[in-house]
Amino acid sequence: MTQVDKVDKVDKVDKGSRFVNSINPINSINQSNFVLLPTVIVIDNILVSDLVAEKQFVCDLAKCKGGCCEEGDAGAPLADAELAIITKIYEKIKPYLTEAAIEEIEEKGKYQYSKEFGWVTPTLSSDHEICVYGVRDSKGIIKCAFEQAYYDGVIDWKKPISCHLYPIIAKKGKHGEYERVNYEPREKLCSPGCALGKKLQVPVYEFLKEPLIRKFGKEFYEALDKAAKAYHCADLKKP
Repeated sequence: MTQVDKVDKVDKVDKGSRFVNSINPINSINQSNFVLLPTVIVIDNILVSDLVAEKQFVCDLAKCKGGCCEEGDAGAPLADAELAIITKIYEKIKPYLTEAAIEEIEEKGKYQYSKEFGWVTPTLSSDHEICVYGVRDSKGIIKCAFEQAYYDGVIDWKKPISCHLYPIIAKKGKHGEYERVNYEPREKLCSPGCALGKKLQVPVYEFLKEPLIRKFGKEFYEALDKAAKAYHCADLKKP
C-alpha cells in the first residue's frame, strides 16, 4: 500500500476518547507501509485510532448476550453493496427468522433508509428494537440469522460488515477521500468483553482480524499488525 503522510482535515470526534480526530506530524514514525502519529496510525488513506492497537477486547457473548443487536438508535448500518446481497439471500435465511421479524420485513422492507445513519436493518419495536435478523436462543443470547445460515452452509455471506467489525466502527471521512477506524465499545454492554480481552491479553485488532481483512484486505492488516507492534515499542505519547 502507498503510505499517506499528508491528510485533509479529519472529522472532529470526542477528544477525551482519543478517537481519530486530528493529524499531528510531531513525534511521528514513518515506515514503508504506515505512518505512526501520537494518536493515529495512518495506512494508505485509512486513519486508525491508536486505541485499536492499545486496547484489548474479546467478545464475551455469554455475558453481553449479543446486546449490540438490539441496543442503539437504529438497526445495523449497511453498505450500499450489501442491499443487493440481502435481497438475493433473503429467501434462504427466512427460515431462521421469527414470525414477527418476517411480518416486519414484509411490511417495511428488508432494509430501511435513515437520514442520520444511511441504510440500516429494520428493528422490532415489539421486542426492544432487536434487529429483525436477530433471533434469541433458549439462553436469551441473540444470534444473527445471516451468521447461522452461513455456518450451516446455506449462504456464503457471514453478516453485515458493520456487525462483524463491532466494536470497531469504520466511517468515511467528511473532508477527503479517507476512512476513519475507531474503537467504540459501549461502556456497560461491552465491559465483559473488555475485561475478557484484558485477561487474555488480546488486542482489539487481533480479535477482529477476520473482519478487518474482509473490510480492508490482508495487506492492510499486515501493515496494521506491524504498526501496532511498533506503536507498543515507541514512545509517541510524550509532547
